Amino acid sequence: EVQLVESGGGLVPAGGSLRLSCAASGFTFDEYAIGWFRQSPGKDREGVASIIMSDGRTDYRDSVKDRFTISADLAKNTVYLQMNNLKPEDTAVYSCSADPGTVVAGTHYWGQGTQVTVSP
Repeated sequence: EVQLVESGGGLVPAGGSLRLSCAASGFTFDEYAIGWFRQSPGKDREGVASIIMSDGRTDYRDSVKDRFTISADLAKNTVYLQMNNLKPEDTAVYSCSADPGTVVAGTHYWGQGTQVTVSP
């Protein structure tokens, strides 16, 4: 059974940090593209960061560049999102996705999400 399980969300003050984890099981982790997305009430889901497991390429949305870092631990089948200097506008439910190959399409597997709340 394919599973993606996010953890690490919480409530932090502005300027604080969190590290989210996306633990994967049930598929060949290093053949997938992993994406972190977020969605806040009344807004569309947006891509935050992604990593192509086959070659390590990463990508970020402009608003989180220099603050967020995506990384992976193949031994643990886990992708991380280190979030520093958090801002209230980063408040959202963060979810990870997995798609086979090298394109983050958000069409295959999803986790349940983890809430991140940043207080002013």
